[in-house]
Parts: sequence; C-alpha cells; structure tokens
Amino acid sequence: MKERVAVRNLRLCTKECVCLYVCPTGASDTENSIIDTEKCTGCGICAEACGSGAISMLPLTYPKQQNHRENIIKEMRTLLRRKTEAEGTAAALPGPFARALERSNRVMAEDIIREAGYMLPQSKNTHDLLEKTAAGSGPEAAAKLLSLLDVNE
Repeated sequence: MKERVAVRNLRLCTKECVCLYVCPTGASDTENSIIDTEKCTGCGICAEACGSGAISMLPLTYPKQQNHRENIIKEMRTLLRRKTEAEGTAAALPGPFARALERSNRVMAEDIIREAGYMLPQSKNTHDLLEKTAAGSGPEAAAKLLSLLDVNE
C-alpha cells in the first residue's frame, strides 16, 4: 500500500515535462497538469526528476497533532488576530515594502495557525473547524473535505 503521492505546484512548474517521461504509471500525464493520485504509486521518481521543484511527495496519513495547553492556544489565537490585522493594514499601504510586510505577516499567521493545530488536514481541530464552516453558510467545499479526510486522533 502506498504511503505518499506526488502533487504538482502549478505556479512552480516550468513545463519542462521530464516527469511525463520518467513516471512509470503515466500519473503525471494529464490534460489539466494535476497528477492523477489514483495512478500514482508514490515512488517519487517524478519529484526527483523535476528541475523546477514543482513536484512534492505528500504523505497520505499525517502525524497526530501535538497537544498544547489551553493557555498556549489562547495566546496563539491572540497573536494570529494581530498578524491578520497587520496583514490587512499592510495591504492598504502602497509600495514594495508594504507588499513584503503583508506577505511576511501572512506567512507568520499561517505558521501560527499550523502550530495551533488547524492546518493538519487529519487533525480533530481541522475537522471541528470544517464542521462549523459547513454548518454555517454551507460551503460545499467544507462538506466535501469532511467526507474525504479521516480524523487521526
């Protein structure tokens, strides 16, 4: 049974297409440039051959989310709010420094939310968040993700 699959970041892909020639199953040879995870065996040959670094190998099962004390999570949420506000402020300002500041705050916010347990797809925190989202205004994407992701806790 495979433990990982190949995925392509289309923004990094330079269309050199070496992956098409080295993939033993043809999983990377698709019309929409998205690797067919059903055909992918997880061998990683395409990722090794990709000169632009656009192909990564992702595990099918992620590790269990680390537990944090409630006061730590509360502080992470406070810091996340501040970084989100700072990103919004920077977005309203002109110039390249403001763009860099906006991006920097976005990356820090993503790191904080990941550490707080909301970006590991199989964590209970993520499932709880998706359930709240699906129950609210009802985005179908949240419901679909819930049906595809198993909880590993």
